Amino acid sequence: MTDQLKRAISAAKTAQANDQQAEATRIASSSAGDQTFDMSESSYKTSHTAIRKARRFAMQGLYEWLVTDRRFDIDGKLGWKANPPHDIAARTRATNAMHTVHIGYYHEMMRDIPEQIEALDALISQHLDRGIDKLDTVEHAILLIGAYELQNRLEIPYKVVLDEAMKLNNHFGATDAHKLINAVLDRMAIELRALEVESDTKANLRTSQKAVSKQSEAKPVDTTETAPETNSDSQPTASNKPRISANNARVKRNSASKASANISEFKASKKDANTKSQD
Repeated sequence: MTDQLKRAISAAKTAQANDQQAEATRIASSSAGDQTFDMSESSYKTSHTAIRKARRFAMQGLYEWLVTDRRFDIDGKLGWKANPPHDIAARTRATNAMHTVHIGYYHEMMRDIPEQIEALDALISQHLDRGIDKLDTVEHAILLIGAYELQNRLEIPYKVVLDEAMKLNNHFGATDAHKLINAVLDRMAIELRALEVESDTKANLRTSQKAVSKQSEAKPVDTTETAPETNSDSQPTASNKPRISANNARVKRNSASKASANISEFKASKKDANTKSQD
């Protein structure tokens, strides 16, 4: 093994050890309550798929927080609170492969949504036909993420927010829960994204009007065909002539009949000549 290869292996091991130490430091600081998360963590994925995975982990983390610390807080059992959002995030990162997840966005939701829980719940309640406490916990967590994105992440189109909420429900929620989630977020979008919704509605209207005008301008095609006129006095065409079969005995062929008569006469005359010579 060459010295250059040894140095490369040693450098790779050192880099791996440094990464593990940095990860352990982030987990420890999160557990200690330090929530200074960097949204631009360049070592992690930031694609649409990575953001979608961040929503899934955030939904699970919010669900856990809602059934533990948040519930104890509402019930007045403050002494039971021992599962804050940053601890949930730290455990999630320690026990899951997060290299394909947008870590920055995951931590943002796990930090900001619990901090804004009162305002977000009030916003959701305006469009509910029941109390917020009557919601299924999974539906509550999905609506919190949708409400947070509609209100705070204006760079995400409202249709994407609604579509991602439907995907979360398909993955975690009940069969018919999408009806409630879609209705609430749709009304919320009209309130929080009025200009965007209005612009999208006008664009759809223009598209439909163009389609209608194109249909009206299209000329109808006359598919009727005029039947050809027939003349009873005209001579029959080749197609109207009777077809003659070679096996039809009723058809007399003149040329064949004449040849047969000539042969018969020849035979008769020859026979008479032979008779006379014998006499």
